[in-house]
Amino acid sequence: MAQPVIEGGTGTRSFSTDEGAKLTEKKDPQFKVRLPLLSEIFTKAHKGKIKKDKVKILKDENCKALQQICQWAYNPNIKSMLPEGIPPYVENDAPEGTEHMLLRSEGDKLWHFVSTGDKPANPTLQSTQRERMFIRLLEGLHKDEAELLINVKDKRLHQVYKGVSSDVVKEAFDWTEDFKVKGV
Repeated sequence: MAQPVIEGGTGTRSFSTDEGAKLTEKKDPQFKVRLPLLSEIFTKAHKGKIKKDKVKILKDENCKALQQICQWAYNPNIKSMLPEGIPPYVENDAPEGTEHMLLRSEGDKLWHFVSTGDKPANPTLQSTQRERMFIRLLEGLHKDEAELLINVKDKRLHQVYKGVSSDVVKEAFDWTEDFKVKGV
């Protein structure tokens, strides 16, 4: 028995009902249309009711920059090489998704601003250069991510996003007590 035919477009091509169903079938996209700002991820985790919810949110949104931010914010061996407080920068007031950089794509620059133990991660960088780099980074970021980064620098993330503690991030990223990946 022949399958019924569905006329398509100009009528020059016809489709069987199976082919027509495939054309109109809605597929679940395998990609995210818009990735959330890191500040949005922390806000969402902050609003989580219990530790398990906060851990799940961080796990679901896991990316390299998120881990770098958490390392800087919570790892006591990582110290900021920048002065404490709000730097003199001009806030980027461009609407989200327009003319600003994303912290998730700028995460690879964060090592310039820290030291481990007493050793600067970038010993060739003078403090004035480091501070200017940081200010340029802040001015390029969305204002919420710039504020997040300032709180990370001053190790105040846990005060702003209550409940997102070092224990939560260690569990979310499967880190040991000394902030290293378990089993590595």
